[in-house]
Formats: sequence, C-alpha cells, structure tokens
Amino acid sequence: MSAGQIAALIAAGAFVVLVVLLAIVLFKLGRTLDEATIAIRKAHESTDPLLIGANETITHVNTQLERVDGITANAQAVSGNVSALSSLFTATLGGPLVKTAALSYGLSKAVKARRKKAEAKAARPAKRGRK
Repeated sequence: MSAGQIAALIAAGAFVVLVVLLAIVLFKLGRTLDEATIAIRKAHESTDPLLIGANETITHVNTQLERVDGITANAQAVSGNVSALSSLFTATLGGPLVKTAALSYGLSKAVKARRKKAEAKAARPAKRGRK
C-alpha cells in the first residue's frame, strides 16, 4: 500500500464517520419534525371545538342584542307617549286645576279671616262688659 492509498482510506473513513453523524442528526431532525406535526395536528383538533363554541356564543350574543334593541325601541316609544300624555294633561287640565286650587286657597283664607273677625267682634262686648 502506498501513501496515497492510506490517505484515501483515512479520507474514506472520515467520510463514513461524517455520513454517520449526519444520518444521526437527520434522524433526530426527522423525529423533531414528526413531533411538531403531531403537536400541530392536536392544536388543530382542539381549536375546532373552541371556534365552534365561540361562533355559537357570538350568535347567542347577537340574538340578545337584537332583543335589547327591541326593548330599547319600545322604551323610547313609551317615553314619547308619556311625554305626549303629560303635555296633553298640562294643556287640558293643568290651567283649570291651577285656577281651581288658587280659588280654593283664596276662599279658605277668606273664610279664616272672616272667622277671626267674627271671633274678635264677639270677644269685644265681653271685654267692654267687664270694665
């Protein structure tokens, strides 16, 4: 064997070691990719029910918002009706009621004043008789 052949054998052996090391690295990389694929598949399988549940929740919330919108519209209509009714009441009965209340207050004051005056008049002769 010549020196060139020995060098070729050493180079071939180093190449075999290099190929074995690369094969180990590639094998481990393949296992890592398999594990990543399994993790992605599991994540995909678990997100489907989650997305379906989120979709159902959003549908339910939209239904409730439509109901609230209807309630709000009805409350607005009732508020408008109450406002119109109070305006009508004020226009038709407010003025006469205020006038009637003022009249009754004035009459009660006048009656009280007359009673005081009559009592005062009745009390005067009794005082004059004592003197």
